[in-house]
Amino acid sequence: MRLLRPTLVIALAALAVPAWAKNPESPETAQPPGTSTTFIDHGRTDPFWAGAEVNSIFQAHPSFGAPYTGTNSLHPGGEVAISGLLTVFSAYRPHRTTEIILDAEMAVGGGLSGALGIAGFTNLDVVRNPTLSNEPYVARFEIHQMIPLSSIWEPNDDRGPISTFAMVPRHRLELRLGKMSTADLFDINPAGSDSHLQFMNWTVDNNGAYDYAADTRGYTYGLIVEYQGPFIEARFGELMLPKVANGIDIDFDLTKSHSEQLEVEIKYCRKPGWAGTLRVLGYENFANMGSYQEAIDAYLKDPTAQPDITMHRHVGASKFGFGLNVFQELGGIARAFARGGWNDGRNESFAYTEVNDTFEIGFDLAGKIWRRPFDKIGLAFVTNGISDVNREYLRLGGHGFLLGDACLFTDPTCTRRPSGYLNYGRENIVELYYNVHIWRGAFAAGDIQFVDNPGYNQDRGPVWVFSLRAHLEL
Repeated sequence: MRLLRPTLVIALAALAVPAWAKNPESPETAQPPGTSTTFIDHGRTDPFWAGAEVNSIFQAHPSFGAPYTGTNSLHPGGEVAISGLLTVFSAYRPHRTTEIILDAEMAVGGGLSGALGIAGFTNLDVVRNPTLSNEPYVARFEIHQMIPLSSIWEPNDDRGPISTFAMVPRHRLELRLGKMSTADLFDINPAGSDSHLQFMNWTVDNNGAYDYAADTRGYTYGLIVEYQGPFIEARFGELMLPKVANGIDIDFDLTKSHSEQLEVEIKYCRKPGWAGTLRVLGYENFANMGSYQEAIDAYLKDPTAQPDITMHRHVGASKFGFGLNVFQELGGIARAFARGGWNDGRNESFAYTEVNDTFEIGFDLAGKIWRRPFDKIGLAFVTNGISDVNREYLRLGGHGFLLGDACLFTDPTCTRRPSGYLNYGRENIVELYYNVHIWRGAFAAGDIQFVDNPGYNQDRGPVWVFSLRAHLEL
C-alpha cells in the first residue's frame, strides 16, 4: 500500500482537473446513457485530458514434463503469479494542433517464472527485468504537433490518451518528440494490440520478430514523423536503444546506438463494416549487440565454460527485419487479423523478445450477437522460430535475456541430453479469451493459452496457462 499511495494521489489530482477553455471548433458529442466504456466522460472540447487505467492479471499453470530445467527455463512445477499495472494519463492542448502528453505508471507483481522460459510470454504487462523497483516512473513525456495539409477537418476516430484532438485535418503531418512507446504507433492492429482488453501474449499483441526500440519497461526517446491521410499513412521513427540487451538505461549516443523504423499503411477498403488495412514495416537497429557465431566459436575453442554472448558485443552491431500486418472487418460483427515477421538473427535479441521469425492469425467476435455489444471473444494462433545460429547457441548451453534451458556447469546436479540443451522445435501458441464488460469502465476477462515447445524446446512442455484479468478504465 505504501507504494500505491504516490500514484493514487497523482490519479486523484488528475481526475479533479476542471473542464474549461472550450474549443468552439470541436463540438461536444455526448455518448448516449449506458454506452460509455470509461468511468469518466472525456469532453471533446476540454483542453485537458485526464484519465487512468488499472490492469491486474492473475496467471497459473499446472506442472508439465521437463527432463531438465535451467536458469532461464519456465518452472515445470505448478505455479501462480499476479501482476498489476497502473497508468495515469494526462495531456494539455495549448492549441488546436498541439498537445503535450505526460503519463505516469507503476508496475507491481511479476510473471510466471520471473517472465522467463517462453519467447511468446503469456503476460504483456510484466516487466522483463524482475529486479526493477516498483516505484512510479514517467512512462511518456512528449510533444505532439499536427501540421495541417488540408482545409477539411474531421472527427478524430482514434481519439484517446495519445491523441486527444477532437478534430483533425483529413491530410496532415504529425510530429512526436520525447519519451514514448514505439508500440503506440508501429505495428498496431485493432484486433490484436491491447493486452488490457484483448489478448495477453507478447507475440500475439505484437510482432515477435520486431525487436522494437524500448527499454525493459517498454519505453524509449526519439522523434516520429507521420503522414496521415484517408487511404495511406506512413510513419518514420528515429529512436534510441538501451545500453545493453533488456536494459533500463538508454544509450543517448546516437553515433553508436539508434534504431530506424519505417511503416506504410494502406487502407485498401474503407466500406463501413468491411474496413481493411495492410501495414508493411521495416526496421534496423544499431547497438552494442553480441554475435551468436562469435560466442559459439569461443566456446568450441574452450568448452570448459558456457557460451556467453555478452562477452562478444560490438558497438554499432546491427539487426534488421521486416513485418506485415493485416486487419479486416467482417460485417461489423467479427474482425480477422494476421502478422508475419522476420529478422536476420545474427546478433542477440536486444529490446523485445527472442524471436527471429513469426507468423500469427486470429479473429475476434463482438458480443452484439448475444446482446452483449461490448463483450468480445478472441482466438489466435502464433508460431515463433529462431535462426540456425541462435538455436545452436542455446543448444550448446548459452543464455539469452529470456531463454536458455542450460543449468550452470558448476551445478553438480546439472544434466542434459547427449546432443545438448535444446531439442529444437518451433514455439507454437494458441490463445483464447473472453472479455466481459461489467459496467462503464469495468471489465473482466478469462483467458487460456496453450504453449507447445516453450523456449523452442521439444523436451519441455507443453504447458497450459490459465488467466483472469480485471481492468478499470477512467
